[in-house]
Amino acid sequence: MQASFLELIEAQWTRGKHVCVGLDVDVARLPAHLDGSPAERCVAFARDIVDATAEVAAAYKPNAAFFEALGADGPAALRDVIRHIHRATEDAPVIVDAKRADIANSNNGSVHYVFDYLAADAVTLHPYLGHEAVRPFLERADKGIFVLCRTSNPGAGELQDLNVAGSPLFLHVATLVKSDWNYNLNCGLVVGATYPAELATIRTRIPDLPLLIPGVGAQGGDLEATVRAAFAAGELRALVNASRAVLYASGGRDFASAARAAADDLHTSITRVVANLG
Repeated sequence: MQASFLELIEAQWTRGKHVCVGLDVDVARLPAHLDGSPAERCVAFARDIVDATAEVAAAYKPNAAFFEALGADGPAALRDVIRHIHRATEDAPVIVDAKRADIANSNNGSVHYVFDYLAADAVTLHPYLGHEAVRPFLERADKGIFVLCRTSNPGAGELQDLNVAGSPLFLHVATLVKSDWNYNLNCGLVVGATYPAELATIRTRIPDLPLLIPGVGAQGGDLEATVRAAFAAGELRALVNASRAVLYASGGRDFASAARAAADDLHTSITRVVANLG
């Protein structure tokens, strides 16, 4: 029987692995020496990144939008990358960053696409349409569901910081996911590294849900502050995502080895901060 997302990621955390490599594969930034069609070049690039980082990465997070930008070849290219991750790694789960959640048949199509066609282990969802929209995903108990809570973009506070009955909206989302949506124990939260104070508040209020933390690296999130906030409650149940800082550490023929070095540095830094907590 295939392992569930929770089983896969718990095994990675037991190994002390917390790096999530974000596969934001931008065809405009691929090394010039890669041959083939845009889709073939993206797949070749992603495969080399995965092979180089497989020993250190706890998970991979391909961003669906970069593959959708390839047009008709995009879905098959993304599926090929996910298949390669499953073959090439020591049970590293794949989180498709799709930010889905709709209603009725639209949702059923998304569930089938992400979990059956792509064979992803987890997905990111937005909460704005409520339980009706996320329920078909939640019912896939073997899959991981990461709900957007406090995102890493500069404009996140426009809605997420709104005062709702005395608390910011993002805290209501975190509490709702924990208390009402996590009935299959497959939910987590997306919380940006660019907001360490909010991250610390969420982790204190919700100490046990898995966290997916984007924003380290190119977006400027402070790694030490992020790790201290995420792990201070004593739970080491978090993935620290880096995308551009790993993928594009070099634009030359050494891109894969440079990516490995960047991922190694991130892993080493996380491990050091965790060791010094308390």
